[in-house]
Amino acid sequence: MPRNNLIFGAVILFGANLVNRLLGFVYQYLIMHYIGSEAYGLFYMVFPVYMTALVLTTAGIPLAVSKMVAERVSIGRYAEARRVFRTAFLTLFISGLLVTITLYLNRSLIVHSFFADERVGIVFQICIPSIFIVSVASAFRGYFQGLQNMVPSAVSQVCEQIFRIGIGFSLSVYLLKKGIEWAAAGLAAGMLCGEIVGLLVILIQYLMQRKHLPYGNQNGGQSKPVMPELISLSLPVTGSRLMATGLSSLDTVIIPKQLQLAGYSARNATSLFGEFSGTALTLLSFPSVFTFALATSLVPAISEAMVRNDVRAARNKSIDAIRYTIMLGLPCVIALYFFAEPLTHLFKSDHVSAVLKVLALGGLFAYIQQTTTGILQGLGKTFLPLAHSVITAVFRIPLLFYLTGIPKFGLVGTALTYVFGFAMMAFLNLYAINKHIGLQADLKSMILQPVLAGLGMTAVLKSILWLIPGQTTLLTSLTVLLAAIVIYFGILISQGGISIKEIKKTWRALRFWPKNK
Repeated sequence: MPRNNLIFGAVILFGANLVNRLLGFVYQYLIMHYIGSEAYGLFYMVFPVYMTALVLTTAGIPLAVSKMVAERVSIGRYAEARRVFRTAFLTLFISGLLVTITLYLNRSLIVHSFFADERVGIVFQICIPSIFIVSVASAFRGYFQGLQNMVPSAVSQVCEQIFRIGIGFSLSVYLLKKGIEWAAAGLAAGMLCGEIVGLLVILIQYLMQRKHLPYGNQNGGQSKPVMPELISLSLPVTGSRLMATGLSSLDTVIIPKQLQLAGYSARNATSLFGEFSGTALTLLSFPSVFTFALATSLVPAISEAMVRNDVRAARNKSIDAIRYTIMLGLPCVIALYFFAEPLTHLFKSDHVSAVLKVLALGGLFAYIQQTTTGILQGLGKTFLPLAHSVITAVFRIPLLFYLTGIPKFGLVGTALTYVFGFAMMAFLNLYAINKHIGLQADLKSMILQPVLAGLGMTAVLKSILWLIPGQTTLLTSLTVLLAAIVIYFGILISQGGISIKEIKKTWRALRFWPKNK
């Protein structure tokens, strides 16, 4: 399997995530224009409880599977890799089934206890079966990622998104006449149908490829017990994800209540929260299509290097990943800052344009945080992101309470708190990576060259936008943005920030560049 490497895996997942995000933008546009932010706010309120249940069910096992399979395959122990998958699949099947049944039997109690708006009851009920489906599908994704074969995951995610959007929007529009809560229920039904399709697609690919996967162990030696290692790797990841989900749950409670304290009515606060989560955070997270792909590919790639005691290879992969994150993240946050108004207007969320500008200031830290978390997990330091999340939360939660509740700040105060959290997590992760493997990075190529290219892009944007009178149209904005991005990468290439050698290396990884060049 010559193409199974970091670059190829990252590019495949990036392509799938990019398609999914573009489809997601279309979906978001349709929701905001034809269904409304209140329905989306109701739908989004379910997610913290839903994600908490999902995290408890999967317990970080898919990431542990990815790491364990990669380590065993790298030394030729294919039978052990298959045993890891079987153990994980059975564990996730049972845990997913138990949690799904428990939630369904106690759904009324959960709605009354955890949701301020009881209209979410029908939405939550529809979301419950997704927990079992996602749990089972995650076992297959972890296994294929451990083999550094990202194609099955990519294909299943795209199919899942297509069905989610088609069914979700159609049902929401049809059910809107019955009430806002029923429109939100249509979105939940679309998500459930998408998850079912995603599971079926990756299962079919597994059955098709199973005969072609290697069998047996090339090296002798006693097999290690699977379950203890699976638990030791997955528990810290579970803690980290529970912390993230817990913070998200707190946000859904704190932000609307503090907005009311700042002078908004309960209904306006819910609508503003829907715009913040559905538009501002969605736009900010768009560039993470690359960092998510990179972080997912990094875990098996770095694990493979470390199991061979090749610290130098792990260090080089880490440095490249951080550099690519900065190089690609910087033009994205500049674009979000300068085009905050037309982007939020596109989603009928003009109230959060200033909020998006503030979030853009910390966007690069959010992307670095995601990449560095993948590096730490690949190094086997899965407990560190959890520790860093706890440290950050100690400062972040009081700040969120205080800033959101100030009338002149409101959601801008919320955005400032998010920026603080992103930056703190990123710096803590970078410090830990440097401590364990020593980054020894070239600051010129990692920071100075992208910053200079970013300044050039900023100058071009400010000049062109100053020359264009009045409010720019979407087509004009896209044209200006394209010109600015060309300038950015032109400056970067001219300075040597991106070399011809790196471009050839990327194409070779994709088999689009001749091997003898």
